[in-house]
Amino acid sequence: MPSPKRDNARLERRLVATLTDACETAKAEIPGFDWLTHTVDYATFPHSLRITWVFDTRANKDHALSTGADQRMRELTAAALLEADVAPIPMERCVRFDSEEECQAQQGGDWRRRLARK
Repeated sequence: MPSPKRDNARLERRLVATLTDACETAKAEIPGFDWLTHTVDYATFPHSLRITWVFDTRANKDHALSTGADQRMRELTAAALLEADVAPIPMERCVRFDSEEECQAQQGGDWRRRLARK
């Protein structure tokens, strides 16, 4: 019987692979989008999963949100999670949007600290 730690490592690899594909698709489609990341506590998975889509500037983030690109990013997230065999979870709760500019202004560019507070 596989250990939970090994199962979590497999799941993490699947998440990274499918979210990377979603990221590359979004980069090609959504102006100003730069990268995404995820955080998770596997002790409370999938409820603890948070996916942060990061734009270069706040203006590009705001523009994307005002033109409906956030819906496309949620669709890409849902598809990635489905492909990674993650049970459906509400996208409104697990998807967040941010920008390099805001992190730089508020946390001095320290993404680890910024993601921990959200």
